[in-house]
Amino acid sequence: MSVLKEFREFAVKGNVVDMAVGIIVGAAFGKIVSSAVADVITPPLGLLIGGVDFSGLAFVLKNGPPPVVIAYGKFLQATFDFVIVAFAIFLLVKGINILRRRNEAQKAADPPPPSKEEVLLTEIRDILRSRGP
Repeated sequence: MSVLKEFREFAVKGNVVDMAVGIIVGAAFGKIVSSAVADVITPPLGLLIGGVDFSGLAFVLKNGPPPVVIAYGKFLQATFDFVIVAFAIFLLVKGINILRRRNEAQKAADPPPPSKEEVLLTEIRDILRSRGP
């Protein structure tokens, strides 16, 4: 079997295509979440905590033309951004799970329609009853 043929079989398998679609949708969704955090969630939080921006905090180890700096503020800001993004995704997944459970409960509550055989047998039974004993 040639390498190209093996690659083609691998590439067109369903789970590989599903994974590729998931990665692409995930990247697009990541942009939406990043925008929601940066443009919607962070400004009110910044206003609430007095506009504190941790990214400017640093510890200078050595002054010089290229200063040696430990920028712990950027790390703190990235950590806070991560927590906000993770919490936003948690809330989104929680909402989706609630909707999924409601949908499953609705399906479980509705009895399935009778099969063709059951309908036919019911009609035969009703005809036999109408004829009498």
